[in-house]
Amino acid sequence: MAGERQARLADRIRVILAERLEKGLRDPRLGFVTITDVRVSGDLQHASAFYTVLGTDEERESSAAALASATGMLRSEVGKQLSTRLVPTLEFIPDALPENADNITALLRQAQERDAEVARLASSATHAGEADPYVRAEDDDQQ
Repeated sequence: MAGERQARLADRIRVILAERLEKGLRDPRLGFVTITDVRVSGDLQHASAFYTVLGTDEERESSAAALASATGMLRSEVGKQLSTRLVPTLEFIPDALPENADNITALLRQAQERDAEVARLASSATHAGEADPYVRAEDDDQQ
């Protein structure tokens, strides 16, 4: 029961934050930010919002600073739209998902190249040793 309430509250907070960021903050440091996930603690007192920023490392750092300075305003916006007695504190955490996905893609590409190399080597390979003199050629074809 509590897990379901946590999930509903987290989803609602994610939507509120995304809508507010879509309208824009009056902070020029804020880049193209996407709220990817929100997790609420079991006592519903703390919410961790995970976000990604499209852009360079400098843009990510400046967006993190902009979100940190706007946390109070965003929390009051969440409080206005939620019907809860207490408004959870907000914490913004950069989501490492895009970097992890890029790393996994590179590893899969590397594995595919190695598989192609092994297949190329196997296509021109021959069996080691001499042919078995006790096996007739027609028996070889049936196996």
